[in-house]
Amino acid sequence: MRIKVKNMVCNRCKSVLKSEFQKEGIEVVQIDLGEVRFADGAEAKKERIREILIQNGFELIADLNETIIVDIKKHLIEAVENGISQNLSTYLSEKMNKEYSMLSKLFSAKEGLTIEKYFILLKMEKVKEEIQMDNKTFSEIAYDLNYKSSSHLAKQFKTVTGMSMSEYKNVQDWNRKSLDQIV
Repeated sequence: MRIKVKNMVCNRCKSVLKSEFQKEGIEVVQIDLGEVRFADGAEAKKERIREILIQNGFELIADLNETIIVDIKKHLIEAVENGISQNLSTYLSEKMNKEYSMLSKLFSAKEGLTIEKYFILLKMEKVKEEIQMDNKTFSEIAYDLNYKSSSHLAKQFKTVTGMSMSEYKNVQDWNRKSLDQIV
């Protein structure tokens, strides 16, 4: 049995769910961002699986369009973490095996913002994380996130957050959002 899970956005999410399922004797074969595959026999425990998800801040996804949205978000989070260098529309089309125009229209209709704006918000949260960790220069952060220049990143950061990266670092008011709370 395979399920899609909403709000599962990091390795800690995967670890929590795997642990919770193991406590209940529900065998997990594979767990990825937004998706869990169970061993045979898990179908009989579907209601308990749903309860575990809810207790831990997740949701079971039944709607096909919602599944596509979760997959888009999963791939965008991976893109931020891995620093993709190819065009965003090409990247998503290849990952999802679907036309980007369809993905874009569906995402905008369901989430109320474009894929590109969502991707920028993800990158800004990654920038905040890097600034908070204080082990990279602004130029290194820009390079890791595939910005053409640190000044482009700086302008985008100021537009999104209302303050410069230096101001954010000096204020140390770490108003970061978890990735599942961006939209």
